Amino acid sequence: MSSRHHQSSVSRTRRQAIQSHVSWAQRARRTQLGTRNVREPFAPPETWHEPTESGDDYRIVVQDPGEDYRHVVTPEQIRERLQRIPARFQQGLEVIQLSKMTRKKRSMPCYGMQWGAALYLYPLEESLEEIFHSPPRPEVINEVKMYGGRWDRPEPGVWRLRWTQQAIEDFYLNNILIHELGHLVDDRNTSYTDRERYAEWFAIEYGYLPTGGSASRRQRPIRRRHHKK
Repeated sequence: MSSRHHQSSVSRTRRQAIQSHVSWAQRARRTQLGTRNVREPFAPPETWHEPTESGDDYRIVVQDPGEDYRHVVTPEQIRERLQRIPARFQQGLEVIQLSKMTRKKRSMPCYGMQWGAALYLYPLEESLEEIFHSPPRPEVINEVKMYGGRWDRPEPGVWRLRWTQQAIEDFYLNNILIHELGHLVDDRNTSYTDRERYAEWFAIEYGYLPTGGSASRRQRPIRRRHHKK
């Protein structure tokens, strides 16, 4: 998640971003959920999109999601959502890529990432169920619940996260996408902690709250109807 520098040359931006890819495993949003196997997380370099600094509108690149995976949101949904974000926050955005899932990326699960002038959104399992083999952190459990994700323990040592289509679209459009955009617009903070804190604030301020907060996501109680005898 490289910071954006308005006055940097394209070559310098690329050099800094390439140098930073080694720390992706620590910076990816989904590593906090727990690894899916016993191997150490590894983040391969993503497709690098050379910044043009032309001021043109961003473009969306769609890769094949991979077998048994699906893209959570469409380019149309992304564009519609970003239309509701102040234009000043999109000035440095050049590419949004719906990326392909690969074998190496499975060992470092990630929902989204910002690198240079590009945002990357990753596909999800076709089943909308995610399996993890180490316990998720409490703050991650709470964040997922905010958007309708549901946790359970199908067996010892296994944590399962289940989504509905509506919930996962909400999570990506109003949290992941906005969080990564927050990283792109943050040209002040340099430490990982400060950059994450800013991006989390940005996602709440411009993603969660404008779309109704907890009130709009409160699940309706199930009413059981009993027939009279």
